[in-house]
Amino acid sequence: MWRSSLLRGAACILQVATPRFLPQRHFSSPMLRLLTQKLLHRPVGASCSLKFGGAGYFLAHSRTRAYKKEAKSALEFPVSPISVTDIKLYLRSKDIPFHDGYSCLHAPSIFMDTASRKDRFSLFIDKTTGQFLCKDTLVEGNWEDLQDCLEVMQKEEQDFLSPHVLLGYPESMEEQEETERELREVQRIWSSSVPLSEVPEDEAQLVKTMFQITKVSNATLKKFSVRLFKPTKSLVFPWFGGPDSTLKGVKLLSAQSTDTEKVIYNEATVPKCSSYYNLFGLSLVGRMDSEVVLTGHELDTMAVSQATGLPSVALPRGVSCLPPILLPYLEQFKRVTLWLGDDMRSWEASKIFSRKLGLRRCSLVRPGEYRPCPMDALARGKNLSQIIKASIPAAHKSIVSFKQLREDVYGELVNTEQVAGVKWERFPQLNKILKGHRKGELTVFTGATGSGKTTFISEMALDLCMQGVNTLWGSFEINNVRLAKIMLTQFAMQRLEENLEQYDFWADKFEELPLYFMTFHGQQNIKTVLDTMQHAVYLYDINHVIIDNLQFMMGQEHLSVDKFAVQDHIIGAFRKFATNTSCHVTLIIHPRKEEDDRELQTASIFGSAKASQEADNVLILQEKKLVTCAGRRSLQVTKNRFDGDVGIFPLDFIKTSLTFSAPIKTKHKLRKVTAKQENEEVEGYEVAEKTEEVKKEKAEKAAKTVKTPRSVKNPANETTQK
Repeated sequence: MWRSSLLRGAACILQVATPRFLPQRHFSSPMLRLLTQKLLHRPVGASCSLKFGGAGYFLAHSRTRAYKKEAKSALEFPVSPISVTDIKLYLRSKDIPFHDGYSCLHAPSIFMDTASRKDRFSLFIDKTTGQFLCKDTLVEGNWEDLQDCLEVMQKEEQDFLSPHVLLGYPESMEEQEETERELREVQRIWSSSVPLSEVPEDEAQLVKTMFQITKVSNATLKKFSVRLFKPTKSLVFPWFGGPDSTLKGVKLLSAQSTDTEKVIYNEATVPKCSSYYNLFGLSLVGRMDSEVVLTGHELDTMAVSQATGLPSVALPRGVSCLPPILLPYLEQFKRVTLWLGDDMRSWEASKIFSRKLGLRRCSLVRPGEYRPCPMDALARGKNLSQIIKASIPAAHKSIVSFKQLREDVYGELVNTEQVAGVKWERFPQLNKILKGHRKGELTVFTGATGSGKTTFISEMALDLCMQGVNTLWGSFEINNVRLAKIMLTQFAMQRLEENLEQYDFWADKFEELPLYFMTFHGQQNIKTVLDTMQHAVYLYDINHVIIDNLQFMMGQEHLSVDKFAVQDHIIGAFRKFATNTSCHVTLIIHPRKEEDDRELQTASIFGSAKASQEADNVLILQEKKLVTCAGRRSLQVTKNRFDGDVGIFPLDFIKTSLTFSAPIKTKHKLRKVTAKQENEEVEGYEVAEKTEEVKKEKAEKAAKTVKTPRSVKNPANETTQK
């Protein structure tokens, strides 16, 4: 409805994909696999998918060509970001009382009459964005909407406004039909399912074993209104919302066995994930409760509630994102314990979410051998109350001793693979050098003009995005339509121009990726770009930002200033942003002009040495311009602050899919070199190339037919072998 018109302004973020990360739990027990096959009534290795009638939100992709309006919604925000000081000054000027909360300001609702309002402060205003929500009437909007309402009240001399005043943005017929279909589908699924606590004991035991909830009592299942959807043997978690706690949506958890003797648990929601804002368990929280345990999964919430009796709620999208629209519902709690999981990703998400919630009231359960996720802890018979009491405060002092760092160091030693970051699936050679993609780092990427920098980085970022890394693209060189076309082609691994009948199939899958684009093009001010990035991190918990490229930050307003000083300032700003927000920033920088027969080096990056000094990783896309055969491109890592490994490996460009991949059969193998040997290795390559050219000239003189020269020993390889 009117929410699509929120946060107006010149700078905006283009949402091309619905953020969606489905947490998957793997279990390799053969007994559990047999139980799953028995429940699903299908042979080993057969595919499993949720299929419903009606609206068919989880059906196979439709064959009809239909344009989805919500696929490209521009979420804008003011050019001059609002501050909490500005909000307070404005409210005081209008004589509106307010309380200073953890993440929101609390004020009396202007959408309720004085008699109904009493002394309740049910209007919540986000301190960061100015977005507001009235919990009693569910009216929400941005800061400009609230200002307009207050101005109207003052002009008309009214004490309150109707809750329908901001509902003046009519929905299209398609949107109305889709909303009605969603409501019908929710009711159909809910009415077709049966309470799990009322399922016959034998069948209920099989279901509990399949979902690893044998320790969860029927009383807890009944308390949380968990049901079983028998057609697909899926657990149904309800979303009760609004003042009257009506059914607004459902989440279904299904099991799928694989050929590797594992059972994977998948989630699906109605309405779709982008509109699903359910804090599971919130309807059971009392008004006077001051403590809550925040989990990443509905099953974990039930485990905490059963074992400790504490109020507990589950985030709708797990560790992927904490939507700011949910913050008002967590304002009443003086203590929030975040127990999101048992891996490093959950731990990193806990620290990021605690900043939104307010560090003063948050405590974190550190993952470890004796602190698994709540459901596993319940299954192992551990004391969940003791684990919660042992949680550590999220806030920390500016100066700490090793005593405070001891557990963090031990956690990194125990979870070396997880600490290394998200692994690339399309570039295994890159994993051998960089070890993975980590938050809070700055990567500088360069390459010769026309070598394919944007194409390579788009596939590199797409690889991570497909694994649940929330990604924001800032392409100032090419427009978003062209960039999205490149990424969709790389995603489908084929030319869709030649297979238009498959476009909707791949486009629907592409929409599910947590991928966003800035709508900037051409030269932009660095402050505007940083404000956009900060806004995206707050709203969508962005983990990876790509800036293509730095030269477009150096606009005409800096003509009177030294360009190298301007570049150093911009690089320093991106470095600070990456560190403060725990977000990985990939910065593309053009190199200075070099001879065509010379390879690029770290010193080839345009500007001063600050770019390579501030960067955690430096990647160079090498290209032999005088060679037209396969293997003319290679990726070289010249800096790796994580563990110091550097190296180079060849790339092949597949034009039909616009993808890069390492050659399957090649004489050039991945080589790791130390930083000191980098210059020697480049010189060795130059000597080898010159020797090949001399031999080729001699061969051409001896015979008219051109023969392939013999391989020449590489000085760098000889040094390595010795």
